[in-house]
Amino acid sequence: MSQTPAPEDRSAAPPTLLVEPARAEALRAASLGFPSLTLTRRQLCDLELLLNGGFAPLKGFMDRATWQSVVEGSRLPDGSVWPIPVTLDIDAVLAEKLPPGTQVALRDGEGFMPAVLTVTEVWEADKPQEAERVYGTTATAHPGIRYLFERVKSHYLAGTLEGIQLPAHHEFETLWDTPEELRHMFRKLGWRRVIAFHASAVMHRLHRQVVIDAAKQHHAHILIHPAVGETKPGDLHHYARVHCYKAIRHHLPHEMTALSLLPLAMRMAGPREALWHALVNRNFGCTHFLVGPDHASPPREVGAEPFYAKYEAQELVRRFADEIGIELVAQPEYRYVPARRTFLAEPQIREEGLEFVSIGKGELKSALLHNRGLPDWFSYPEVIAQLQRVYPPRSRQGITLFFTGLSGSGKSTIANIIFAKLIEAGGRPVSLLDGDIVRQNLSSELGFSKAHRDLNIRRIGFVASEITKNGGVAICAPIAPYQETRRAVRELIEQHGAFVEIHVSTPLEVCEARDRKGLYAKARKGIIPEFTGISDPYEVPERPELRIDTSQLGPTEAAQEVLLYLFKEGYLDADG
Repeated sequence: MSQTPAPEDRSAAPPTLLVEPARAEALRAASLGFPSLTLTRRQLCDLELLLNGGFAPLKGFMDRATWQSVVEGSRLPDGSVWPIPVTLDIDAVLAEKLPPGTQVALRDGEGFMPAVLTVTEVWEADKPQEAERVYGTTATAHPGIRYLFERVKSHYLAGTLEGIQLPAHHEFETLWDTPEELRHMFRKLGWRRVIAFHASAVMHRLHRQVVIDAAKQHHAHILIHPAVGETKPGDLHHYARVHCYKAIRHHLPHEMTALSLLPLAMRMAGPREALWHALVNRNFGCTHFLVGPDHASPPREVGAEPFYAKYEAQELVRRFADEIGIELVAQPEYRYVPARRTFLAEPQIREEGLEFVSIGKGELKSALLHNRGLPDWFSYPEVIAQLQRVYPPRSRQGITLFFTGLSGSGKSTIANIIFAKLIEAGGRPVSLLDGDIVRQNLSSELGFSKAHRDLNIRRIGFVASEITKNGGVAICAPIAPYQETRRAVRELIEQHGAFVEIHVSTPLEVCEARDRKGLYAKARKGIIPEFTGISDPYEVPERPELRIDTSQLGPTEAAQEVLLYLFKEGYLDADG
């Protein structure tokens, strides 16, 4: 095990990239003539950690040589350990307009400018190489790979950063700390050894036991340092998670524990990500870093093989232990042992042949949605109370019913019947987002190219997510032919409520025979290009919640199948 860094080695915070006030004012004035780039959520998180020193020794978004060095060997060109590319992606059209020397105003979604970038290089991303070397796979079942191939744009932009101001956080204002602020707090409190616990999920009694045992073993204080940028699919939004962290903090030693929010966008890169998290927490002044058995591994589908071996992340961090300036705390798997009425490490459980029980994330969510009680050993009442606000019983939960199928399949007819039945029943507000209605009112300027059809579905998904977030029912009935787009809409909506995909699987020949609008006939003649089912594919949903064929059922019968499913799954109130 490596030597714990001495307090004086970490007393000075890493340098920030913020310029002096006079220079900042001059850049603000000049920026009216600069091209602007509105940053994504991930890009904004990366920029904040570049500006405040959290990503030291990086001084900006990586150029090609730095990217290559990191991808191939987890090191910067000067030999410093750094395992994850930090790049600024842009599309090909913008890339052509930004020659070296161009000053670009980097802006958030509201138009505020945290920084100005002076371009030094633009190059086309090599996504397959990045996927294979950083993530160890090119499989799009991995959500990090899916993000890389589907959401990261085609070119990377490098340049000199001049920070104007750090991005603003209007929620939990007292919980955001820069590396300099956390280090100052540690010095003020006399904390010489600090264990960082990087959380992206809710903490329960098991996690409390883990950090308490680690703090005792290493004679250290505890920093709960959750990532609150983009995290894993299925993780709670950080607003809800932070309330849970605040609740469990009352069950940790008061004078030995701190909570601070980390604006980090996770990549889910497993071992490399664990090493990355260690370096970031070192920059924030921590001396020890707790790495779990499956640290930063992505969620996987039921029955699928894990992307990374258990404890692989600990092994990689241990390999670089002498260079990274922070000590690894390797956490074993913990399980609850009823006979001992406590949590024990897996090696001890195996050695003594003890029986254990556990509750997974899926079981927890199901218990909350179905209003089933949870055992006292699992969590704390205050934490469960916060989760119950996020996961109310299904009969009170916001929900999106997403009908998808070929033109003429009957999805709009079924959706209209369901809309009428739910309005008649009362309770939650209900909104109908039929394909034609949305085209007229939300996407009238769009054509029918693949890009425009994709954008139309994403707009429907955004509106449905807002309805779902506020406890309503959104009924959507677009064709939605592409699996990638449907998955993106599902992931967006499931942050806020339920998503029920209903594939109206009526065969093409039946849909074409109906052809009330004459669209199939025009498509066969080539009058309508890229028509789904004729000249453009329909990607059949693999695992929809419900599949209905209207060549076998009438509209009313099909609608009743949907209502019966909603009743069976608890989305309709059994008390009427």
